[in-house]
Amino acid sequence: MRKIIAIGESVLDTLFDGGRPVKSFVGGRIACAAASLGSLGLPCQMLSECTTDAVGDLVMDYLSRHGVDIRSVDRYPDGATPFSAIFPKGSGKQIVNYGCYPKTRFDVVWPRIDEDDVVLFGSLYAIDLPQRQRLYDLLKYAVERKAILIYLPGFQHGISYRLTKVMPHLLENLEISDIVVAHDQDIHDIFPGETGDEAYHNHIEFYCPNYVHLTRSLSMLMYAKNLNIAAEKPATENLLGWQAGLTAGIIAQLFKREITREALLTLDNDTWRDILLEARRMAEQAAASEENCL
Repeated sequence: MRKIIAIGESVLDTLFDGGRPVKSFVGGRIACAAASLGSLGLPCQMLSECTTDAVGDLVMDYLSRHGVDIRSVDRYPDGATPFSAIFPKGSGKQIVNYGCYPKTRFDVVWPRIDEDDVVLFGSLYAIDLPQRQRLYDLLKYAVERKAILIYLPGFQHGISYRLTKVMPHLLENLEISDIVVAHDQDIHDIFPGETGDEAYHNHIEFYCPNYVHLTRSLSMLMYAKNLNIAAEKPATENLLGWQAGLTAGIIAQLFKREITREALLTLDNDTWRDILLEARRMAEQAAASEENCL
């Protein structure tokens, strides 16, 4: 049976307003996408790490309640599970990250990966040291096993990060990926001054032809087939839920339509359009949820 391997951070986000916390929820597009996929009854396994503390318990409970297999999450005893405090700042936000990791990172049990399984990965987790090398070894194994790799580049919008030292890692990730999904803000953070179209033709296309770009109005551009799936801006500002739901929707459609890695090379425009329209419906549902998932 085909399955999904989701690799990403385990983090708890807390929104502040007027200096007071108003809402806490499990963050990270990959964790929230995994929760949606688990809720659909699809076999989804999360590879991550968090402390055996109360915050880590909250994250693990969230994934488990939504049917995600958490056996490959490294629960280390010394440290603190990542926690993000999010403050409004002008028209954007400021993010302050907390957390303490052990010296040995990403000490997870590798799952079995078979042909046409889907591996979802991305964010800082896939480019930053020290967990990068172990994670990349796993991704190379997934490529050897002929899995479908879906990459979400970028990281938390609202934080500053020096990209020069990790750009080679980011390009390596693009090279092994079968589908890339990114938002305008991701492109702005990674390739400053470039539009989604420029970033695709200047950087992404050389490595991975299948690129789904989300505009600031949350319209979709499918660059592999030159599709422009436009829509009115949805009645939501929940970008986390929207992106996580859209990603989960694409994966769910790959399973529903029994699309293999080889078949991705020859998908026609009509099929891509149907996949993305169905994925957008899931994005709308996830964005309307308090938990950013189905």
